[in-house]
Amino acid sequence: MKVVVHVDGACSGNPGPAGAGVVIADSRGKVLRRLKSFLGDATNNVAEYCALIIGLREAKRLGATKVVCWTDSELLEKQLSGEFKIKNARLQQLSLEAMDLARGFTNFSLRKIDREDNKEADKLARKIIKEKVGGKKKSRKKAGAK
Repeated sequence: MKVVVHVDGACSGNPGPAGAGVVIADSRGKVLRRLKSFLGDATNNVAEYCALIIGLREAKRLGATKVVCWTDSELLEKQLSGEFKIKNARLQQLSLEAMDLARGFTNFSLRKIDREDNKEADKLARKIIKEKVGGKKKSRKKAGAK
């Protein structure tokens, strides 16, 4: 079975409360799953990787053998293709996990998509943050403030 997976990570502040949004559809465009997950405090890049991992795990649970994954994160796409080096240890760990999951499919591709064409996954990621923290950004105290 072939599936198309749209993934997006978001955070309120960077780092800050983060969420992942995933939309999985069959090859005809019928949506099979809409997933959102609260990630706690994370950076936007960590949230993007987590969304990818969540999407790949769910595709596997659905029995997918071929996966086309769409992301609006240029960094994610270029790091996983090897075009950009991954310097951050946390992102390296997440990258290895994502690639291990991707190798479990007969065919896997990760492609960059315009943000406008990834609205549904973005909406899910932002919605879970709002549900968990009320849409408030993490406040940082200024130096010397009490």
